[in-house]
Amino acid sequence: MPIMSSNNTNVLIVGGGFGGIKAALELSKSSHVNVTLVSDHGHFRYYPALYHTATGGRRTGSRIAISELLAGHHVQFVRARATKLDREKKEIITEDGQHLAYDVLVMALGNVTNYFGIKGLPEYSYGIKTTEEAERFKKHLHEQIAAGGPDQNYVVVGGGPTGIELAGGLPEYLKRIMKNHGAKTDAPLNIKLVEALPTLLPRSPKKISEAVTKRLEGLGITIMTNAAVKEQTADSLIVGDSSIPTTTVIWTAGVTNNPFFQDNGFKMTDRHKVEVNEFMQAEENIYVLGDNANTPFSGMAQTALHDGEVVAGNIARIAAGKAPVAYKPKKPISVIPVGRNWAALEWGSITTSGLVGGFLHLFVDLIGFHDLQNWPKATGQWMRSKKEGDQEVCALCADK
Repeated sequence: MPIMSSNNTNVLIVGGGFGGIKAALELSKSSHVNVTLVSDHGHFRYYPALYHTATGGRRTGSRIAISELLAGHHVQFVRARATKLDREKKEIITEDGQHLAYDVLVMALGNVTNYFGIKGLPEYSYGIKTTEEAERFKKHLHEQIAAGGPDQNYVVVGGGPTGIELAGGLPEYLKRIMKNHGAKTDAPLNIKLVEALPTLLPRSPKKISEAVTKRLEGLGITIMTNAAVKEQTADSLIVGDSSIPTTTVIWTAGVTNNPFFQDNGFKMTDRHKVEVNEFMQAEENIYVLGDNANTPFSGMAQTALHDGEVVAGNIARIAAGKAPVAYKPKKPISVIPVGRNWAALEWGSITTSGLVGGFLHLFVDLIGFHDLQNWPKATGQWMRSKKEGDQEVCALCADK
């Protein structure tokens, strides 16, 4: 294990997501750096499994205590929210007044939800970006069905991977809730997926978009494309010129860069990403990675992992007196599950969907956990991520 030394380079990592955790784990192997990780959350969120948490999976399947991930590694963990950057003093200032010094700073804060100024969405819609949001959503479903049956409409907004995954998991989950609460399981379920663009998954090959669309329709989901959300009220969603009666709107359609960067004077692109050089540096001794950086595949979990590994390797090289290597983008594998045992997959030039994609989805998730844990722990976490059960969500659950 590396020995901490006052002569080492002090690396401060801000953000406990894929990129920040990966950078910390990689840097902990170096004898030339001291590593501190700052996060305003005590748990790492495994975003690819959050849709499952929102449709009946356990919270333990989509989150891991950061202290558990860092156990056995030479990393100091500080739970705090970073608010300011003092470049002159080389400090990050936290919301609770801590001043955290650095020689090298790594920023990996992730995205935040963007409602695009649409009236009513912040107050009335649900999200699944965190386990807390997923549990709030599940509690709403249980309480509503227990009180009087299913909603008139369940509306998922956003035709990207998250919206598709959630919509695909809803029919089976809602039927299970209805059975648990003694509601009639033959009652009709009206689930709508709303997308402002002409097709689902506009960045994916046409073959994948068409396969996913067909699968969703086969599950009984109504797809509304070229449909822009105008407003949400307490009991309806305004889409174009139409009003959809509903109290269950799940917003997955928008994210934007963390406001920390704009607030602290970073150079931004027209995509609202931070401009970085060939070494992922935004400024001298300040690296920005993952969702925050202006790279070709920014926004994907595998990209953040790749970024964290590359940045950590360069910091360790420089600390050891060696030259850094230029960053090379790596196209991630895309796997989009749609209901049980079905997924669409893009792996380089390979595209497939159906049961084969569903099987490969299991494999990709296992590799994802192994990127941050050893094989025994990754396998255990992977198994937890596949378990069903609402025991920890709602006192109304019949199977608690």
